[in-house]
Amino acid sequence: MLKRQFLARLVALGVSAFVSVHAPAQAQTQTPDALVKQVSGEVIDTVKADKSLQTGDVSKIMALVDAKVMPHVNFERMTAAAVGRYWRQATPEQQQKLMAEFKTLLVRTYSGALREVKDQVVEVRPMRSRPEDTEVIVRTEVKGSGQPIQLDYRLEKRAQGWKIYDVNVLGIWLVENYRNSFAREISAGGIDGLIAKMTERNKSAASKS
Repeated sequence: MLKRQFLARLVALGVSAFVSVHAPAQAQTQTPDALVKQVSGEVIDTVKADKSLQTGDVSKIMALVDAKVMPHVNFERMTAAAVGRYWRQATPEQQQKLMAEFKTLLVRTYSGALREVKDQVVEVRPMRSRPEDTEVIVRTEVKGSGQPIQLDYRLEKRAQGWKIYDVNVLGIWLVENYRNSFAREISAGGIDGLIAKMTERNKSAASKS
């Protein structure tokens, strides 16, 4: 349990690093590693300057995600990959519910990690890619007073610019981690069962916040 909470906090630092104060159109002119470096620095500065974000204010974090994070994430692909082969079996309405509950689950699960943001800086490691590549991995390290945290990002090139669709923390990809647990829920109760479980978890977390 403690390991899971620790990893959740680390992943949150990666998820929160999607934030940008620039419009999506500007991201089109950036290389993926430059985008990650800019965005990572800006989100840390934003959290340091806002005490409500540091305390894990879920409503404020959700507003931040909607306004700043989502323009840089292909969240449909992220959710589809987490649901796995069952995604194609879901109706359009079920897919929308899955995306909504998954987003809320991520924000609520990882909001506590923002309390850990203090003196961190992000270093982007040299990236190996070709100009024609449409999918890349950007590797970074989050450095502060403790041990460096490895955070890697999978990005795809879209018409609107580079989009993040997965995050790796210490060798664990977020999508793969959720795919395993989601598969168990779907096997037990179908797609509606997974939606119900996520909704239940989100409501439970909301009542405790």
